[in-house]
Amino acid sequence: MPSTAYIRFYAELNDFLPTQKQQVKFAHCFFGQPTVKDLIESLGVPHTEVDLILVNGESVNFSRQIKDGDLVSVYPVFEAFDISQVLQVRPEPLRVHRFVLDTHLGKLASYLRMLGFDVLYVNNYTDEVLADISVSEQRIILTRDRGLLKRSKVTHGYLVRAENPREQLLEVLRRFDLLNSVYPFQRCMRCNELLVQVSKELIKDRVPPGVLKQADQYRRCPGCGRIYWQGSHYDNMVAFIGRLDPDRSD
Repeated sequence: MPSTAYIRFYAELNDFLPTQKQQVKFAHCFFGQPTVKDLIESLGVPHTEVDLILVNGESVNFSRQIKDGDLVSVYPVFEAFDISQVLQVRPEPLRVHRFVLDTHLGKLASYLRMLGFDVLYVNNYTDEVLADISVSEQRIILTRDRGLLKRSKVTHGYLVRAENPREQLLEVLRRFDLLNSVYPFQRCMRCNELLVQVSKELIKDRVPPGVLKQADQYRRCPGCGRIYWQGSHYDNMVAFIGRLDPDRSD
């Protein structure tokens, strides 16, 4: 005989559900005693998207086994409220936002680096490598593949919903509350290294002659050697950053 639990997902977690199960409590039949993690992911929601689970009104962790008649409430990340006193799903959240991105998010990786964030990206990383890097280096996985986020070793990750890279960037900045942490033009957009200031004399043979006449300040990537200066591309990026969040007053 199957057992029945009653489940409700809140806020953006409904993105993963079919229409008839969104924003409502629904019955779910199961056999045995699956864990909360197994139950949630069987319904299509990666565990990395979840920050709070209540079973019959009590905060539980992912290993809690589901029983017949349980009422399960599943919540996403709380940005505006401190729930640390009741949080059991992720008792030690990452406080430094460092990322590793999957193969589908190369443009997003460049944008995040442009804004100063530490981002690992190689277009041939396998899911296993991404999961290992996330754990060993305490990096948040950003991906378009929900299957990657269901791997048991992965504790911090986010499924990017938008398809357009600029929309993806704003989505990630808002999801992790990073709009006030932007520190642009500090990293190489190609390889993620921190840029270093170099004199005009040292790089005069590596930039176009017209640039030498217009720009006085230069930065070099110690990894790939790429040279950066404040040209038209810089102005375009400044304008792009200014358009990221039209609600900001600064």
